[in-house]
Amino acid sequence: MSTTGPRQGHRQLAGRLALLAVAMFGFGYLLVPLYDILCEVTGIGNRTGTPTADVVVEVRPDTSRTITVEFVANLNQYAPWEFQPATAMMEVHPGQFYDTTYFARNLTDRKLVGQAVPSVAPGQANKFFKKVECFCFTSQEFAAQEGRDMGLRFMVDPDLPAYIDRITLSYTFFANQNVALNTGAPR
Repeated sequence: MSTTGPRQGHRQLAGRLALLAVAMFGFGYLLVPLYDILCEVTGIGNRTGTPTADVVVEVRPDTSRTITVEFVANLNQYAPWEFQPATAMMEVHPGQFYDTTYFARNLTDRKLVGQAVPSVAPGQANKFFKKVECFCFTSQEFAAQEGRDMGLRFMVDPDLPAYIDRITLSYTFFANQNVALNTGAPR
């Protein structure tokens, strides 16, 4: 009886399994760029890169239309922050500028740097919600136990589709681990 038959079968199986492992790694590696493309095309999750100020040309406010803007603040369950909007909701007219704030407090006994990541829902409203000043544009440094209001100036573009009458602006506030603070203590 020859043993080359089963060995050949084992080699083929091992080759197929290795090829499958390489294919699974490649698929996993491509998921992030594919997700970014999907989000850019659909507007889901405001995945447009680093938040930047919108350029807004002067427009005439549409006082005949009212949009409800809801403000939401999110934190990880164990985040070292207190974070909340100053107001939960505003009634706004498209084309008019509005100001509001979010409050954040560092709950630790050391300096922290925070970064707010915005998201607008529904996704179709993302390109019509214009932030001209926002604390989300830059990292925010907080001393130990420091709390403060952080400003937001925005406008809803009058070209917002008529079927959208409610927009939710949600921020998730993270401790920015990529920013090293010179505290004199080793990390």
